Amino acid sequence: MKPPQPPAPIPSRPPSHVAPPLPPLMSSSGGTGSNYSGGELLPPPSPGLAFSTAKSTFTYEELARATDGFSDANLLGQGGFGYVHRGILPNGKEVAVKQLKAGSGQGEREFQAEVEIISRVHHKHLVSLVGYCSTGFQRLLVYEFVPNNTLEFHLHGNGRPTMDWPTRLRIALGSAKGLAYLHEDCHPKIIHRDIKAANILLDFKFEAKVADFGLAKIASDLNTHVSTRVMGTFGYLAPEYAASGKLTDKSDVFSYGVMLLELLTGRRPVDKNLTYMDDSLVEWARPLLMRALEENNLDSLIDPRLQNEFDPSEMTRMVACAAACTRHSAKRRPRMSQVK
Repeated sequence: MKPPQPPAPIPSRPPSHVAPPLPPLMSSSGGTGSNYSGGELLPPPSPGLAFSTAKSTFTYEELARATDGFSDANLLGQGGFGYVHRGILPNGKEVAVKQLKAGSGQGEREFQAEVEIISRVHHKHLVSLVGYCSTGFQRLLVYEFVPNNTLEFHLHGNGRPTMDWPTRLRIALGSAKGLAYLHEDCHPKIIHRDIKAANILLDFKFEAKVADFGLAKIASDLNTHVSTRVMGTFGYLAPEYAASGKLTDKSDVFSYGVMLLELLTGRRPVDKNLTYMDDSLVEWARPLLMRALEENNLDSLIDPRLQNEFDPSEMTRMVACAAACTRHSAKRRPRMSQVK
């Protein structure tokens, strides 16, 4: 493992709107419903969508065969969008088939967003799109199959073994790399808008892949923000976005910071066991983060299930990153490239 990179020199009086340099997280190792009633066929994806020639179109019948008739035995998950089933294509490739609810205007928007956006990105820490089906009312997305469930499942699921520290760190770094690619290597940049533990898929090596681009937005590099309807998941929303609908890449940074707090503390973003005044993980953790950094005392913050089995310097770096990413001021949050 390479030694951590030294932070850039800090000016004696940095401007208040500039995020101070951040030590690397690691030494470099790894909606809502709609009133749409559906009386007519949904339109096909816009001809202007940037479909890659590597993406396949499937018929509904082909995907029904691949999933054994969308059987319960192959059901991987479900949500407001519809259902996800495991499938096997004729060539033997395992896939995950996401079937969006028919007749949903929100589902149609999410379908168009996912096909357009995922078709133009490729990164080892982003779930890749294999193909799609758009026939009549049917809207299905076919992804690479990521076999080891989600970060939420492993971190918060009942009866799950404790996730060790190296695994938590690997997931944090992989997620950061995927997000940094979207924000800084894609032109125009892509804002995910729904970063959360349930959207981080894991393989059997616990390498992270960012999933679910149904709420993602493409942002012109010339615009300071995108004004949009507030969407996302309670507990992860950046305060400025929740209040005004002004979306920037720093909104994703805040959501990522909440996810870091989950990895650090083992707590959910909104925890019914917290006191009334501390109704979110961020509000509960803020004073503890400051105390941990000032006094080098991590005891009150860190997941007790870790039983102090972690590298203190790595833990301190993650605490510093979580504190910076969840700053109330968006302008003072770091870029994802500073985190990874």
